[in-house]
Amino acid sequence: MPLDAPRQLVGAALVAMSLAASIPAAAAASPATPAAAGSVTATALPAATTFTQVNGLPQDTDTYGKLSGLVVHPARTVAVYAQPGGTPAATLPAKQLGSQTWVPVVEARKGWYRVLLPSKPNHVTGWISAKGLKKARSRHRAIVKLGTKQLIVMNASKKLGTWTVAVGGPETPTPVGRTFLLALMSPKKKTYSPLILPLGTHSQTLDTFGGGPGTVAFHGWPDRKVFGKAVTHGCVRVPAGALKVLARLPLGTPVLIAP
Repeated sequence: MPLDAPRQLVGAALVAMSLAASIPAAAAASPATPAAAGSVTATALPAATTFTQVNGLPQDTDTYGKLSGLVVHPARTVAVYAQPGGTPAATLPAKQLGSQTWVPVVEARKGWYRVLLPSKPNHVTGWISAKGLKKARSRHRAIVKLGTKQLIVMNASKKLGTWTVAVGGPETPTPVGRTFLLALMSPKKKTYSPLILPLGTHSQTLDTFGGGPGTVAFHGWPDRKVFGKAVTHGCVRVPAGALKVLARLPLGTPVLIAP
């Protein structure tokens, strides 16, 4: 599992990521044939990506619980189930936004993992077969404290840094709960941030923004006066030093957004 994710944009350029981490729909990954042998066609089920909403799957009820750090990557598109061995409800592609899909495990049973998904609604999970998955364990985690507007990054028990950040405003708050680093992207043209790190969560007040799905992200900001304020449309704006640390974290790293 690489420490540095691929840094290219997929399809069109990012649109207004600073406000709600919006990504043009043209960049959405197309689902490949699921691993469930012959039972599901490529177009029969929604792909669990940041662009989609998936229904009929369980919610993550322990939204502030500490994740184990176990993360998994499907080498090819796999079927996602509401219960192990049931009827597939979605597919999980091997790549998203130009990066490998790494998702954190919230529950394990023999031969199966229940993972956090990057789709709407927030906190949606699904079961995938353990067969053929690549596995890794992330010792890292990022914690955003909305009340104090602080970001803390940990490597096991070692604190890598604490920074004052900007978070969502009263009308467009940053969504709370546990999520994960979904991808690492580098805009092709100079913009407000050299890197953008989409998370597996979305704005709960903006269904879309700038033509994209309202994906929340970590990113930089050129005006340091915003740090310590609730002024964004849901994203977390971070100082340059914090952005460099976040960019070195493995994909799938747990992120906890606390009130």
